[in-house]
Amino acid sequence: MTVKTLSTFRNYVVEFEVGVEFEEDLKVVDGRKCQTIVTWEEDQLVCVQKGEVPNRGWRHWLEGENLYLELTARDAVCEQVFRKVK
Repeated sequence: MTVKTLSTFRNYVVEFEVGVEFEEDLKVVDGRKCQTIVTWEEDQLVCVQKGEVPNRGWRHWLEGENLYLELTARDAVCEQVFRKVK
């Protein structure tokens, strides 16, 4: 699977096999490396990143025309909602 994050400020592309742990190099994002595993939990794609920051990861899921992204790090949670352009 490939996840692309493209923005005005920086781009990040990660390729992985679902259910297989791998070393993720996040130097373009925040300069660190971590052990990452992405799995399916029902209809959500769930990422767990093991490293220096506890409880770090994200979830993606679809509801109708919306794509949700929930990011976690320590006790903080950020939720973004993307709408399909028609």
